Amino acid sequence: MTSQAFDFHLPTKLNASIPPERRGIRRDQVKMMVLNKQSGQVYHDEFCQLEHYLQEGDLLVLNNSRTIPALLRARFHPNHQKEPSIIEVKLARKLNEFEWEALILSDEVSEGEVLHFSPTLSATVLNQKSPTPLSRILFSKGGTELLEEVYMIGEPIRYEYIHKPWSLEYYQTVFATTPGSLEMPSAGRAISWELLFRLQKKGIQIAFLQLHTGLSYFLDDNLLPSPEQNSEKYMIPEKTMNKVLDTKKRGSKVLAVGTTVVRALETASKTSCLNGWTNLYITEESRLQLVDGIITGFHEPKASHLDMLLAFVPKEKLFPAYEEALNKQYLWHEFGDINVIL
Repeated sequence: MTSQAFDFHLPTKLNASIPPERRGIRRDQVKMMVLNKQSGQVYHDEFCQLEHYLQEGDLLVLNNSRTIPALLRARFHPNHQKEPSIIEVKLARKLNEFEWEALILSDEVSEGEVLHFSPTLSATVLNQKSPTPLSRILFSKGGTELLEEVYMIGEPIRYEYIHKPWSLEYYQTVFATTPGSLEMPSAGRAISWELLFRLQKKGIQIAFLQLHTGLSYFLDDNLLPSPEQNSEKYMIPEKTMNKVLDTKKRGSKVLAVGTTVVRALETASKTSCLNGWTNLYITEESRLQLVDGIITGFHEPKASHLDMLLAFVPKEKLFPAYEEALNKQYLWHEFGDINVIL
């Protein structure tokens, strides 16, 4: 499901196709639009000035999931032909140590087909495109062995606005630790160690959780998964939740760095589970229990993430701010600029 409330024209030139570091600036020098959710006032700055918009005692919660190279290429023999076909397979969701859901970019692959990724790694297709475009595949290796193979042969998933392949390091946040995300938790990409140091020096707290992102796009706008169809694994350390609750009790702000952090924290608030799966769909009707503000990228027209933003600020304030971002040539997507709602 996508947002029906906010559609707009996003010029192609505003799709960030090049990492900031390759555009001659640091990660934390991307542009930042700060939106005051009470007044609707908008401020324009660089992201490296973030500490000037936060107060001592505020808490930033970061997703430290590490991106894996989830685009694989496989050989298989359609109709038992001698010459193999080469196809792309995008990992979509880990089911267990050996089984994954994946998007197989071929109409020729059927149930029972064996896909050969390398001389030492293969996978059997267990079912094909039912009831979603995703297939369940069973790898010949699991756990750490499988992850090591994936790192050797895989590439980061990229979409049509990225015109050339960039190495995996460009798809990592500087604080990423545990591998598992199939797409980068991109809101934290602009954060540098220097910025984290300055934030902490000012008395702003930092805490971490993990949410491993799944595949968000199936190459067909009519098949976009809704948040309810996109279950993602999360893990919140007890010390992080204690920091969140203590910050709320003191009246300071809890800021989520990314929509993934919002989903994890608000799911935990509803379920009282610090570890589990979330398919929480947050909209303007949602009453946020733990998160006061969000640091995020700019979201494309009619994206479900726009519905989440309406839980922070009403459309009468959000939509004009987005129009201003368009007019001021802010850049969209994972290599783009940052929107802060406080």
